[in-house]
Amino acid sequence: MTGTVGVSVRLVRAVLSGMVLAGCGGAPEDAVESAAPAAAPGAGSVVAARDAPPAGRPGPLVVALGDSLTAGLGLDMDDAYPARLERALRDDGYAVTVVNAGVSGDTSAAGLSRAEWALEGDVRILILALGGNDGLRGLPVDQMRRNLSQILSVAAERGIRVLLAGMEAPPNFGATYTAQFRAVFADLAGDHEVAFLPFLLDGVAADPTLNQADGIHPNADGAAIVAARVRDAIEPLLPALTREPVNR
Repeated sequence: MTGTVGVSVRLVRAVLSGMVLAGCGGAPEDAVESAAPAAAPGAGSVVAARDAPPAGRPGPLVVALGDSLTAGLGLDMDDAYPARLERALRDDGYAVTVVNAGVSGDTSAAGLSRAEWALEGDVRILILALGGNDGLRGLPVDQMRRNLSQILSVAAERGIRVLLAGMEAPPNFGATYTAQFRAVFADLAGDHEVAFLPFLLDGVAADPTLNQADGIHPNADGAAIVAARVRDAIEPLLPALTREPVNR
């Protein structure tokens, strides 16, 4: 898998670099993400975090906290990876609701600002998939580290198991920035002792057959691969779905 990740990382850097330089001129603001809200819920049972009060969400819950890659920008809600993950878990016998807490355009700071609300209810597992927009905008790495660390601490205080998904920054900010950016995710996974998926888009990034016309957001086939990889990565966390709820 290490070789595959390396190839995917190199490809996505090239794509991100071209998109940032072509679309933003100077400092990137919204290079890839739009500020549009997440797509409206489809026919499936996956819950959109913005559309349901936390107390009303049926548990046990898996919350996917992320940006447009999680929200499923350009896809029907049923095709986004959180919805596909819920179906896979239910097929495996887990009576679980996966909450799509992805918001297009969110940075790690924006995710932190809504983390307390997003983790209300009987949340057993958090999939933390933020940072892509920090990288596209060249935001300070230490700032992203603090934001993600605080989200991980909120989850730990509530007894929530976590899968941390890594992201990549475009190379136009320099080798030092991209290396420091990448290291944040591995460092945090070790420091907080959480499960780690080194690159959310492994096997999907920069493959035109698996992405939409923008070259960065997965299409339905790409989202299916992301969902399968996330499903494999959370396997060690699944006992949390069958334990008694934690009183908070």
